[in-house]
Amino acid sequence: MAGFYNSMVKVKETTEINGVVEQSLPNTMFRVGLSDGSVILTTLTGKMRRNYVRIFPGDRVRVEMTPYDEQRGRIIYKY
Repeated sequence: MAGFYNSMVKVKETTEINGVVEQSLPNTMFRVGLSDGSVILTTLTGKMRRNYVRIFPGDRVRVEMTPYDEQRGRIIYKY
């Protein structure tokens, strides 16, 4: 059984990019303008929700994106 768990190693395939929150939307969703000029829809990570981190328009944030959907992301850090 130990070999089964060793083969389930999670590979990090995400990219992190900096951006600025442009708009606050319902259900902890945000429109974030990225440093490369694109605007994406993001949500907060569970850790930031649990700690009641407040995000406002104009805040600088770090966004994590997967290669599967380039129009969505996850806010992982507030500067």
